[in-house]
Amino acid sequence: MTTWWVVLEPVQAGDTILLRYGGEKVDELDVLEPVTFGHKLARCDMRQGQEVLKYGNPIGRTLAAIARGSHVHVHNIAGLMGEKTGGGCKMKEFWGYERADGSAGIRNLVLILPATRVCNLMAQRIESAVVNTRALITTGEYGRTIADRERLLTFISGIAANPNVAGIVLLGVQEGYGYAEFQLDRVKAAIEEKSPGKPLAVVEAASEGGMHRAIEKGIVEARRLVHESSQLLRKPLPASLLTVGVKCGDSDATSGIAGNPAFGRMTDLLVGQGGTVIFSETVEIIGAEHLLAERCRTREVADKLLQVVRDAEELAARVGDDIRTVNPIPENIAAGISTLEEKSLGAICKAGSMPIEGVLDYCQRPPAPGLYFMDAWMSSYSLIASFAAAGCQMAFYQLGGQELPEIDPPLSAVNPGVVIPMHTITGNPSTARKAHKDIDFSSAGVLDGSLSLDEAGAALLDLACKTASGAFTRSETVAFYDPLDVYYQGPCV
Repeated sequence: MTTWWVVLEPVQAGDTILLRYGGEKVDELDVLEPVTFGHKLARCDMRQGQEVLKYGNPIGRTLAAIARGSHVHVHNIAGLMGEKTGGGCKMKEFWGYERADGSAGIRNLVLILPATRVCNLMAQRIESAVVNTRALITTGEYGRTIADRERLLTFISGIAANPNVAGIVLLGVQEGYGYAEFQLDRVKAAIEEKSPGKPLAVVEAASEGGMHRAIEKGIVEARRLVHESSQLLRKPLPASLLTVGVKCGDSDATSGIAGNPAFGRMTDLLVGQGGTVIFSETVEIIGAEHLLAERCRTREVADKLLQVVRDAEELAARVGDDIRTVNPIPENIAAGISTLEEKSLGAICKAGSMPIEGVLDYCQRPPAPGLYFMDAWMSSYSLIASFAAAGCQMAFYQLGGQELPEIDPPLSAVNPGVVIPMHTITGNPSTARKAHKDIDFSSAGVLDGSLSLDEAGAALLDLACKTASGAFTRSETVAFYDPLDVYYQGPCV
């Protein structure tokens, strides 16, 4: 079916136009925005990455979801061949799992989700018995304010709705047990609101005759969902369907001149192809926030960015801390970073040069493709999983690491994303050598001129597409999952 109409006279938002064939009315369309002569209107809703047909053949692919009645042109479609403006990089594809909601999974996992922490043991037992499952071991809701309980619900329901999750086994105790936010029906509704139609089985301990019977039922349901999800095969999908989260850590002198700028080039390439990148760590843009504000798409976005920075500083001040005495951390200082401003100016390089489309609340999903900042905590045990809750299919941890031990150093995070793979990358040649078994990519060649930033960015995009197609990151080869640390606002009560 043709996905658009060509307008033969200018139309305005609110107009209704008719399509006639042989004198008979075939269809009618409510116009959502002004369109001039010769331009195209969407005849149906189109998902991100969908081919646009004309003359019986595809003429391009959508860069974002397009609503029926919207203008279809260069701002929301791109050609299928040739060069993209995002750094001159050809349109990239990956082999992923197409989801019913139009998103794309790069893993095909079944999530074992306890609605409350008293079901954590049940979740762990089910995970240990069934392949291709992940248990989310929740930090727990007790002693939290209402606002923080809502945060935890947003966090766990967001991870359940992640495109890498093919199905969910939701575990609970009994009807009416615990806080209202973690009643089975409330958690189920939160998941379904974010990911309608995703297969979900509910197992309630009381209804099954106790915890151990519930574990048995959970194993049966998990096996069923794993088998059903395995019938879905990977298919070629556009890189515009990728959402990537990035953080930096153990920053050193190389972070701001090699590692982060190299990833910034990848940010520009992926966003230029219609994809999405989320960066974060509010306390680590302090001193550079004015530069990011200048890149915000609108004044409202810039104001929100500046406000979340003020809020972070005020929060620290209320407990008697000057945030500039907490950050840089000791490892940063030992590696040559003197002030928070110096650290922040290097950190924001990973955000590239594209406009910032919005400032996301904690675990909020981006409303459209592009570059976004998320207001969140810097801890790797918190932030990577928060990226998963915001819909990222993968994450990158840009590691400085100058102060790591010389031989086979343990790293600060292994698998903190629950359902998303994490790449560990570095721009430090010493870190690349010392931690070579754990490093997925090194941009250290930028320092000696053997690698340009553009080459490093293109290589990182290639790596992202390979991982999206099923290649494991180094950390995925380790059967260990880091504890989670939700970004609570407090106080504990």
